[in-house]
Amino acid sequence: MRIKGFLVAMMAMFAMSTSATPASTNTLSMVVGATTSQPIGHYEFCQSHREECGPNRNVAVMEMTDAKWALVRSVNASVNTTIIPMTDMEVYGKEEVWAYPTTAGDCEDYALLKRRILIQRGFSAANLLMTVVRKPDGEGHAILTLRTTKGDFVLDNLASTVKPWFDTPYSFIKRQSSANAGRWVTIENGRDVLVGALK
Repeated sequence: MRIKGFLVAMMAMFAMSTSATPASTNTLSMVVGATTSQPIGHYEFCQSHREECGPNRNVAVMEMTDAKWALVRSVNASVNTTIIPMTDMEVYGKEEVWAYPTTAGDCEDYALLKRRILIQRGFSAANLLMTVVRKPDGEGHAILTLRTTKGDFVLDNLASTVKPWFDTPYSFIKRQSSANAGRWVTIENGRDVLVGALK
């Protein structure tokens, strides 16, 4: 009887300890899969910006400092407040135009501008990845993913703060390859993490 009681107590302690264990660190970063289709807007963007759509030399994940975090937050806030939200149809008279905005633009334009500014400030293109997600209402949306040694973070024109990717309401579909800015890869754990994030 003592052995049985001891085993029951040990099992209860194990259950309590595992329930208190933090989520796997795998969820801190997106798990990418196979090469997939490049969004047509990005394909056309690459035709006029070929220098921005090739292989990346430095693919090491970025170690972040307080100064780098401050810069990322500043760029995100500045672009979000400076650029006026307008659709491609309103700005260009047609759909799916990916371009650097000057005064107005839509989601991918915000993300492209943030990416360009951060690259100009010394960030590797391999760690600043255009990403396609689906909003809870089913509408497609584009954001910028920042890869760091602490996980993946999102710069979004619909959010005033930079957040961990799993702390957003989105279903993650695909993003630029960290090895080649002109290629795109699937995000394998985009929906699994979404379910956990909404609990």
